Amino acid sequence: MTMTIWQGILTVAAVAAGTMLTRFLPFIIFPESKQPPRLIEYLGSVLPYAMTGLLVVYALRNTPILTGSHGIPELAACVIIVVLHCWKRNMMLSIAAGTLAYMIMVQLVF
Repeated sequence: MTMTIWQGILTVAAVAAGTMLTRFLPFIIFPESKQPPRLIEYLGSVLPYAMTGLLVVYALRNTPILTGSHGIPELAACVIIVVLHCWKRNMMLSIAAGTLAYMIMVQLVF
């Protein structure tokens, strides 16, 4: 099924409008000159850690750890991420190094 040119234009416009709305709306609702509600401040402090935990559980949920060498690259990458983050306190460095180590292990070692 193909779109007509007008359907494509309307789709792109709707996606652009939705993206702009979700990007601009928080700044309109909570301007910098006003103190945000306590609930919003609380969520801003706990949600990054909750999302990180959720991503870890999601990424490791189907890892078979009791068969063969499965789970070793995942465990090694997690250890690299934690050690680097505790040492350097740089999230981008730790995530990039863990991802690189995992990909090298999966492609070349295991």
